[in-house]
Amino acid sequence: MDNIRGAAFMVFAMFCFAVEDGLIKLLADDIPVGQVISVICLGGLIIFLGWAAAKGERLWQPDYLDSKVLMRSFCDVAGSIMFVTSLTLIPLTTASAVIQATPLVVAMGAAVFLGQAVGWRRWLAIMVGFIGVLIIIRPGMEGFTPATLLAVGGMLGLAARDLFTRGLSVTLTGPQLATHTFALIVPAGLFLAYFQGQSLVVPDTSQSLILGAAIVIGMIAYLAIVAATRGGNAGIISSFRYSRMIFALIIGYFMFSEIPDAPTLIGAAIIIASGIYTLWRETKLHRASLTPKPAL
Repeated sequence: MDNIRGAAFMVFAMFCFAVEDGLIKLLADDIPVGQVISVICLGGLIIFLGWAAAKGERLWQPDYLDSKVLMRSFCDVAGSIMFVTSLTLIPLTTASAVIQATPLVVAMGAAVFLGQAVGWRRWLAIMVGFIGVLIIIRPGMEGFTPATLLAVGGMLGLAARDLFTRGLSVTLTGPQLATHTFALIVPAGLFLAYFQGQSLVVPDTSQSLILGAAIVIGMIAYLAIVAATRGGNAGIISSFRYSRMIFALIIGYFMFSEIPDAPTLIGAAIIIASGIYTLWRETKLHRASLTPKPAL
């Protein structure tokens, strides 16, 4: 029952994130993308700070200055900025397909930097997943779009964020880590708009409503993720993160008339299959390690 509940919340969270991506792409046609992400994160920051105040928590935490926390947030900021920027330059489905490789990079990084044991089967799955990324990007081939590399950079930044999260020894909660990241993304987004030579604009009524919807949907997605990970088998539940690609395909088609080509679909399928196998294998080995060995 916990697995079913967790999977349902995970699928719902992925739906919300895909909708938020679509709204950001829609807004970026008329509003600088840096301004869009700054406004959305400012809204999230206000919500998280209000949440902390309502619970009687201190708004400032000394651990915010921890070097690993700062590096985690820096990677989150860089990854988010690059991924959101890629949404404005390439199809939503392409950017979403690339971001599916994040768990594979995390698995590889955990082996290389955190000393986690990874067997040859998972290494093979990771390599096959990277082949899927190359099929989507098509470097040096017809159909290659340099802006796709922004999605790759965003994926690498978010993977690095997850790796730093695994190595944290501080007592900060999920909302507190999100607060730290949002506080840094707000000025980073404004700097992006300045760097691109774009002037800030005052959103009209419809754009303001879409911005508000993106803020609310993003917060709902976050709460759904928290609910999804509170119980059940983490490997099984995490595999449902790949449902985001299905929602991206639907939203891309109906909102932007996107019809992904064969290489994008093939690459996405390879990445998802490799990621699910990696999660399944990791879960199986973890379960085996917890099984008591019979006494000799």
